[in-house]
Parts: sequence; structure tokens; C-alpha cells
Amino acid sequence: MTQNELVDFLPTVDENRRPLHFGWARSPLLSYDPLLCGGPRHRITESDRYIIFSPTHLMILEVLDGGILGYIGISVVFLKDKRRSTQSYVVPFSLGSFELPKSSEKGSIRIQQKKGEINFAVMEGGARIIKLDIPNFGHHRHLWGVVVLSADPAFQSIVTHMPWRGEKNAFRYSRHSPWYTAEGVMQLSGTEIVFSKGSAWGIFDWNRGVRPRSDVRFWATACGLSGEKQVGFNVGYGSADSGFGTENAFFVDGKVHKLDQVTFHISPNNWLEPWRFTSNDNRLEMTFIPNQERFEHNRVLLHSLKRRQVCGSFSGKVMLDDGGELEFQDLTGITERRKTQF
Repeated sequence: MTQNELVDFLPTVDENRRPLHFGWARSPLLSYDPLLCGGPRHRITESDRYIIFSPTHLMILEVLDGGILGYIGISVVFLKDKRRSTQSYVVPFSLGSFELPKSSEKGSIRIQQKKGEINFAVMEGGARIIKLDIPNFGHHRHLWGVVVLSADPAFQSIVTHMPWRGEKNAFRYSRHSPWYTAEGVMQLSGTEIVFSKGSAWGIFDWNRGVRPRSDVRFWATACGLSGEKQVGFNVGYGSADSGFGTENAFFVDGKVHKLDQVTFHISPNNWLEPWRFTSNDNRLEMTFIPNQERFEHNRVLLHSLKRRQVCGSFSGKVMLDDGGELEFQDLTGITERRKTQF
């Protein structure tokens, strides 16, 4: 399938507030402003999510403004013990009150909720600082600390702008960057979670757009080392029309190697059995070994957010753009099925 690579700076919508300029890019070239979108405020969805992990722990941090349903969630996953602790807050009728940045390259997010504070900040040069101070996390424990994510400013991302068939104003503008190194410490009561450069990594997942009335999306991402090379990937598919450009790509030392369509092969009876991933261009063969899964269902009025999330490790091989083959083993990451309706 021919995909449309965007190489110029462009708007996400035209003067009539209709989405246009669909495709994919290696950097966030498109401009976004919720005030210029054609959909009503309650259908505008914006989210920032970070996944950071060490050899022993994985953390998922998310701020989602879904219009009617706002969501703030933090999970701490104990990889060796196969357990997790999660604290989430549902904010009815968030409607832009989180004031998430218009750009993925600058701006900060500061959320204060029930005596806790979450702060995501982008620094000059592209480094990102994650600060947490949550006195009542899970079973009355205290989660706090600082982690810095850094990378070469020249590293590429996979950026997509997709429409929905039959939804003239709906679109999703996304950026995925699975290649940060992580440094810092998080404290969870008596447990110290250390993120050391060279063995700890971070993934940035950023989404903006106008949501359709229903949406289903499968997504997987991971990063780590293969020999001396830093390797990461982002793959997914769903209700959005990916005909102009998929979000499927591998990254080797920050360079994008673009794939076409990727299929998730999941056991319908047990998601904790090994998964398999393949691509229609025969460039990818990958296996996912689940560690543990989590279910979530949040609702405000008729608006529903359901999520099934599995963390684990990925191994396999991928053909790069130059025809060479890259093999990788035990990259830590997550998979997810997410369904929204209203």
C-alpha cells in the first residue's frame, strides 16, 4: 500500500475546520489547535502518556482529556513479582480543563488531584522531566520522585494524521517516540525504584484530535538494546483510516524504519499466552511473552472507556529499510486494546 509521507509544515485542519493533510512524518510537522477543530469540545480528545522502565519495574503515567471523561492514571508494575499497583482518577467533564499543550515539542502539564501532584515538563533541547508526589497511592502509600528522559535531538518519531471513514470532522494526530533513556529515582513507600542510564528507558505517546462516536484501537510499543544498538518500535491499528500512513515503525539508534500494515495474532481465550505479530510486507516476525495484564472500565454518563493492557517482552526480527535484518530479544514494553464509546 502506498503511504503518504509528509515533509512540509502543514495545518491539521483547513479554514472550514475540516481535517486534511493525512499521512505520516518523521517529526511533528503539523500544527494543532483545539479551538480550530470542527468537532464540539466534548468530542475533542487529548492525551500524554509516558512508559518508563528499569530491569525490575515498569511505570505507566497518563493524562487523558476525553471531553466528557477525563482520566489520570499511574501504574507501577513489579516485573519480577508479576504484580502491580495502580492509582487512577476519573474527572467528569474535563472539557479542556487539563490545558494540555498544543505541541508535543514544548509545554508542561501540571495536575493536582486529591493532594497529589503530577508534573510533565519539556526542557530546552528536548529532555523531559517527570515529577510525581502522590501521598495516597494505592494502599495508602506514598509515591514520589523525579525521572529525566533524554535523547539525541536528531532522533526521529513516527507521526501520523488519520481520518475516520464516515466521520467528516474526526481525526487523530499522534506522535510516538520509543527511544528515550531514563535516569532518576521513584520512591514507593519503602521501595526505591532506580532508573539508570543504559538499563532504563522511556516511551512517549502523544495524541490529539476529534473522536468519533466509537473507536477501537490495538497498540504495542517497546524499546531497549540489541547488541550495541538502541532499538524501539511502535505498531498499531484500529478504527481510524490508516490508508494514508500507518503508525508502524521500528527505530534503530533513533532512525525510523517504516512498515506497512501490522497484524496482532492473539489467543481469543487467554491473552497471557504468547502473541505473534506479522506485517503484510513480510518484514516483521515478532513474538510477545506476556508478564501480566490489567482490565479497566471507566464511565461518565453514556461515555465509556474500556482498556485491556498487557506488559511483557518482545523478541523477533525485522527487515530494515536498507534490506538488512535486525534481530532483537526481550525488549520490555506493553500492548493494549482500547475501546471508547459515547
